[in-house]
Amino acid sequence: MTVLSFLLVIGPLIFVHELGHYFAGRWFGVKADAFSIGFGKEIAGWTDKRGTRWKIGWLPLGGYVKFAGDMNPASTPSKEWLALPPEERNKTFQSKPVWQRFIIVAAGPMVNFLFAIIAFMIIFATIGFPSSPAVLSQIEAGSAADEAGFKSGDHVVAIDGRRMDTFAELYDYVRIRPGQRLDFSVRRQGQDIALQGTPAPETVRDQFGNTAKLGKLGVRGAVVPEKLPPQKLFGTAVEQTVNTVEMMVVTLGQIVTGQRSVKEMGGPLKIAQVSGQQASLGWLPFFWLMTVISINLGFINLLPIPLLDGGHLLFYLIEGVRRKPLKAEAQEWAFRTGLAALLALMIFVTLNDLASFGVWKALGGLIG
Repeated sequence: MTVLSFLLVIGPLIFVHELGHYFAGRWFGVKADAFSIGFGKEIAGWTDKRGTRWKIGWLPLGGYVKFAGDMNPASTPSKEWLALPPEERNKTFQSKPVWQRFIIVAAGPMVNFLFAIIAFMIIFATIGFPSSPAVLSQIEAGSAADEAGFKSGDHVVAIDGRRMDTFAELYDYVRIRPGQRLDFSVRRQGQDIALQGTPAPETVRDQFGNTAKLGKLGVRGAVVPEKLPPQKLFGTAVEQTVNTVEMMVVTLGQIVTGQRSVKEMGGPLKIAQVSGQQASLGWLPFFWLMTVISINLGFINLLPIPLLDGGHLLFYLIEGVRRKPLKAEAQEWAFRTGLAALLALMIFVTLNDLASFGVWKALGGLIG
């Protein structure tokens, strides 16, 4: 169940990501030599009439589109590329102007975001969106909200200058900021007042034993799903996607600054475990997880790290400003560094995943 759920989550998301690169390349006349889901030895595949080899690799942890002439990690012109006949060279990735290469590379992450927007639209049209206003119905005695002076019936208009349209939005904003002092703009009986409060750090454990450090204000409000009309679906889905990206940026920053434990970082093994857990709860939790992971893929791939899409985009921006690309040697060294960093990160999150599964503790007990 876990393995199948993982493949059902990661496979389609990798496919749509690479499909973004593929169709953008075709739009600009670039030939694709190979389209692969997974790395390593091919276990199945076929070649279409355009000469593109569509295949599945045995290691389902990513994918790639290999464009014609893409002979090195930096996609820089080489002697082999220069030796190609002009008509073949015009179909290669390197022959295209920098703005077209930028769009081809950016298309992958953008399609991941587009997938999430469409998925949110489906959820909000069928299940509903929690559009109840940020009105507090109950204040927990002795809680952070009680100490800050909140009262039942208060309408939270904004937090830290950001407008709060729904109680669900208030909840999401507070829960990822444990121990952080927040400025609240509150409307009480027609008057606007300012309050300050610090969500109490709370370790929350779900039914599967997964733990997370969240902020607790100690308030309750209505979270009632309401099916949205068609004219509101797209805008609300875009807003939800942007809010999800913001949550990722905030929590990543907290990990970097030490405010949040690195133990909360998860890799492929953790994704597989959570995929199986959410699948056991039904299609909606599973589909929601898939949507969030799609946003994760888009966000991570836009980070300016060599070998990721964001690293390529950074080099294209530099090329656009300088009117010429960086030296091939500099790009090669950058991509080697990026590869080393990504491998180190993969090893770290895998060890982290195994620790969360209790593997090291079990091995320690056997050795002891």
